[in-house]
Amino acid sequence: MPVPVILLPSDPLAPKRPDPHYVWEAQLVRELGGQYVLLDHDALTAGAVAEAVSRVPRGTGPLWYRGWMMPTGAYAALAAELSGRDCTLLTSPPSYADAHELPGWYSVFEGATPTSTWAPGGAPGPAALAELAARLGGRGPAVVKDYVKSRKHEWAEACYVPDLADLDGLARVVSRFVALQEDSLTGGVVLRRFEHYVRDEVGRAVEARVWWLDGEPVLTGPHPDCPGSDPEPDLTEVRPLVRRLGCRFVTTDLAQRADGGGWRVVEVGDGQVSDLPRGVDATGLLASLIAA
Repeated sequence: MPVPVILLPSDPLAPKRPDPHYVWEAQLVRELGGQYVLLDHDALTAGAVAEAVSRVPRGTGPLWYRGWMMPTGAYAALAAELSGRDCTLLTSPPSYADAHELPGWYSVFEGATPTSTWAPGGAPGPAALAELAARLGGRGPAVVKDYVKSRKHEWAEACYVPDLADLDGLARVVSRFVALQEDSLTGGVVLRRFEHYVRDEVGRAVEARVWWLDGEPVLTGPHPDCPGSDPEPDLTEVRPLVRRLGCRFVTTDLAQRADGGGWRVVEVGDGQVSDLPRGVDATGLLASLIAA
């Protein structure tokens, strides 16, 4: 079997080099005896797919991508273009969509993650918003996001809804969220029931990010938003759910309920586009990808 090669984004200002954010991963891949090739991420997202992969040698074989997020359509176009060059992304486009967007993974993790509902498209109208709120019980706190991202750094104006019964307040938060997302809005608007988690001294939820390859955890560390923490999540309930999802390379972000009720799945992501916190030892993760 050919050894997988790591596909990294190139530096927009120096396209023969990896993007500065991924230089350390590129160096570690080389230290582990692996190889990497470069993708022009800007060209890909602009629709110039052939140009984007021009630095990927034909016949490279199996590839793991490690880089910036991209829409599912762009990922599918990338996979097709690489296939024409005798290269294969080891995460298929359907698997990427399942792990990357909440509607793809929610049914598997339902019960282990906050109750959620969603509507495709832009900002829902008043009747559609009322229906979404009703699906979550019609009252109590919730958070707003799209299929991939929230705007938790604009918590009060574009993320947190104190009470779903206040439909005017809900509409304000959703409208602001959609406006701030602009062209990066992915899929549609999601409402998720708000849950209280253990927090650090500055008030951030203490989250763990677990990296899974073929159903096994290969790296557990802090979420990039709280790199100084050292969480040790219980994976007993999560492991069979990751296996049921059936995606080869995924991440789960976990947080512990403040009432002591155990660990909850805050988010699921495709492992190729999930960020690593600075300072984490990614040797085992990258070695596992090279050996997969």
